[in-house]
Amino acid sequence: MIQSFENLLINWYKNNKRDLPWRNTSDPYKIWLSEIILQQTRVSQGLPYYNKFINQYPHVDDLAKAPEDEVMRLWQGLGYYSRARNLHNCAKSVVRDYNGKFPQTYNELLKLKGIGKYTAAAIASFAFGEAVPVVDGNVFRVLARYFDISDDIAQPKTFTKFFNIADELIPQDQAASFNQALMELGATICTPKKFDCENCPLAQDCLARIQHKQTELPVKSKKIKIKHRYLYYLIWQKGEKLAMKKRGPNDIWQGLFDFDLIESRSTLSVEEIINKVNEKYSNAEVVEISDPIKHILSHQRLEAVFIELKSGNENILSDNSLKYYTKQEVEDLPKPRLIENYLTSKNI
Repeated sequence: MIQSFENLLINWYKNNKRDLPWRNTSDPYKIWLSEIILQQTRVSQGLPYYNKFINQYPHVDDLAKAPEDEVMRLWQGLGYYSRARNLHNCAKSVVRDYNGKFPQTYNELLKLKGIGKYTAAAIASFAFGEAVPVVDGNVFRVLARYFDISDDIAQPKTFTKFFNIADELIPQDQAASFNQALMELGATICTPKKFDCENCPLAQDCLARIQHKQTELPVKSKKIKIKHRYLYYLIWQKGEKLAMKKRGPNDIWQGLFDFDLIESRSTLSVEEIINKVNEKYSNAEVVEISDPIKHILSHQRLEAVFIELKSGNENILSDNSLKYYTKQEVEDLPKPRLIENYLTSKNI
């Protein structure tokens, strides 16, 4: 079964793989960059970002030398901004600690900040040919269905089980093709809901297909607790300039820029909004209040309201982290998509 699995999978991949730029190179920098971008991101969404980063930073030392705000601005719209910070820090580490060259083994790659087991295995096998298996969501799904494995993939010990199974399957001389093929099959054929068993090269011996259990596997019991937040942004404008601030650590959008903010535990009425503003700024006048705008993150549901204010007191701003920026400066600042969409809607 192992030999059949391996040959069927790799032959299918050779004839059906998508033509993606990071598959046409053994450059560990480009492979690493693609893997970080594609974490929790669809290929169609991630590809333009990959091209932008390669054009802006052709080599790892270019990325390492870049200002953090510039990197965050280029990442803007992808979400999960900790990935961008880890990306930048990892590039610095490669340049500082490894003379600008990525380590060539799985175990050494794991020592780099922001590189976990999956990414280390991807770089080691795709760039350097090391026979170490990649295990991501796609691989979990394919193997769980093919071998009828009902272990909870949310449990850390299950990763080890799947890793060991893949390690038995992976051919020593075709590690990159095998790993890419397994991931590609999960991404295009053995998908979560629209599994295409008729065109799957492994269908004949797939236990989930035989037992009609495709929708039951893989098993994942862990659920993310969703947090609801209500954000009331205070928009201060002085001439053509806008007051913005850089967000701090230990919250969403760390290192990105947004506006003066009042956060509430629940939705506020117009009267309550005005009262909250007056509590913070006694001489402020509310000019306009937007309709609530919903913004969904992976584990948070945001409801944002934008409140335009004015005051005769030019020194009214109480938050010292707020600064006035010109229109061009605002354009260059890294911002959450929620803020970017508001600015676009207001033609700012």
